[in-house]
Amino acid sequence: MSSNSSNTGARQSDVHNTLTVNTFTCVWCGLTVSATTGDGTRRNHCPSCLHSQHVTDHVEGGPSQCHGRMSPIAIAVLRTGDWMVIHRCVRCDELTSNPVCADDNQLILMRMAVRPLAQPPFPLEAFGTL
Repeated sequence: MSSNSSNTGARQSDVHNTLTVNTFTCVWCGLTVSATTGDGTRRNHCPSCLHSQHVTDHVEGGPSQCHGRMSPIAIAVLRTGDWMVIHRCVRCDELTSNPVCADDNQLILMRMAVRPLAQPPFPLEAFGTL
């Protein structure tokens, strides 16, 4: 009987010492991503391609029934200087903003940030006549 109680005690301590890692699989590139960043903040998008999944209804609150792919479309800079990734759902067109994480792909972030300058909605030749 003492061996059974010691095995039960060992199993209980193993359960309490097990590290649980929350991960998700990117809906765009398939990368397995940790749901927390290196500094402990929560992540909701892939650090490699910046895509996300529409799991939260930001209009009504709570979970979303859509589950569409959230495509990164732009960068917004807050008054505080913090950068936000703007996502659009490819299924329902809902827009969301999410904080940039320290390990996000810097090349993709910069491409999105300079896109309005590289592809303005007007011809750049107009500046030549000013």
